Amino acid sequence: MQILVSVTSEEEVAEAVVGGADIIDVKNTREGSLGAAQPEVIRRIKMATPANIPVSAAIGDAPPLPGTMALAALGAASCGVEYVKVGLFGVKTLAEGEHMVRSVCLAARSANSQVKIMVAGYADGARFGAMPTADLPEAAARGGADGCMLDTIVKGEDSLFSFMDIEALQHFVSRCRESGLITALAGRLGVGDVELLREIGPDIAGFRSAVCGGDRTEGRVDSESVRRLRKLLNLA
Repeated sequence: MQILVSVTSEEEVAEAVVGGADIIDVKNTREGSLGAAQPEVIRRIKMATPANIPVSAAIGDAPPLPGTMALAALGAASCGVEYVKVGLFGVKTLAEGEHMVRSVCLAARSANSQVKIMVAGYADGARFGAMPTADLPEAAARGGADGCMLDTIVKGEDSLFSFMDIEALQHFVSRCRESGLITALAGRLGVGDVELLREIGPDIAGFRSAVCGGDRTEGRVDSESVRRLRKLLNLA
């Protein structure tokens, strides 16, 4: 399992790296769960990150506008990141999801043929009319993505495990792997979720609140918090 640490500025990169982050994720927490950062912020974070650590860039909780998201994906990929991550927030059906994913993949790879596309769904998305999480792996695979992630759209006190139990998450991970997809889990994950994460065994576990004092917007990444998570997850 790899630890993904979300940062909002280049000043947070060093703390994440010292703590042992495997992937640096760029997001704008003021614009949503997968809020997109300005291109110059992505570039600065990429420059501040050691070359051996991949960088991911979120491009938003996508409205049902494939053309708009294709342009966003193209822009993010042109910043030199290794992963582009899109949240299927406004997508309602499997067919819409497949079309969105394919649009994002084609655009991003036209700028960087090696970039990996991660498709995110929301464990709490049903109350907002988002596409069912059960359809996410199929939409990602059909659209040509490299991986699938489950997150939460609302960043309150609830975590991923407030909306999906371990059996459902294990099933999600299994379905992704059957389709050859990278698997990732996020959504206000913390120290108390470590044992469950170890049991489920996703390829990537994403953290923000847990490594910046519980405040994903105003807090700053702390290396000791990242290091503690690595230790609890039994990661070398």
